[in-house]
Amino acid sequence: MPPPLPYAEQVAIFSILQAGNPRPVTELQYRDAFTLLVAVALSAQATDVGVNKATPALFDAAPTPQAMVALGVEGVTEHIKTIGLFRQKAKNVVALSQRLVEEFGGEVPTSRAALMSLPGVGRKTANVVLNSFFGIPAQAVDTHIFRVGNRTRIAPGRDESEVERAIEDNVPAEFQQDAHHWLILHGRYVCQARRPRCTICPIRAHCPYEPKTTDPV
Repeated sequence: MPPPLPYAEQVAIFSILQAGNPRPVTELQYRDAFTLLVAVALSAQATDVGVNKATPALFDAAPTPQAMVALGVEGVTEHIKTIGLFRQKAKNVVALSQRLVEEFGGEVPTSRAALMSLPGVGRKTANVVLNSFFGIPAQAVDTHIFRVGNRTRIAPGRDESEVERAIEDNVPAEFQQDAHHWLILHGRYVCQARRPRCTICPIRAHCPYEPKTTDPV
């Protein structure tokens, strides 16, 4: 495993990403901590665009955990049929809502362990909620961030947990809160899987990835 980029390079890269997008946010649409939690849970193996098409009507019908429980699995299913794995996700959404009501007073907890105790909520989902709603610099590593972390050597790792730790260990503190958003957006729109768009990459000069693409995009 190659070493992560040195500190000065990390500062340079994140300064560029910050200048291009000073206040990055998740592309998932939500209204509060609960609706963000549900949206992130629904986004597994689905696109944010697809989730955003389904959730407005769902959140109108069930804006609280109590209302989601009352809506029930069949009711939730009707709203999310266009999302992959919708049957299991509907069960998880109702189950996590029930757990929120029974164990957390209908409120979304603010610790990773408590979030991960909810049905269908793994570390990645918990970290997104902690970061995007509660302002904790948790690093949710998805396929985009895993790819970018390794290609650029910002945060190399053999699996998602190693990349998460590498971000925490190597990204300068002033960039930690927004690092997740910058990296996921960079992976989604620039450093794409099959053909990275190196010709328009703002951090190209600092990226050790070879071979870079040279054709116009």
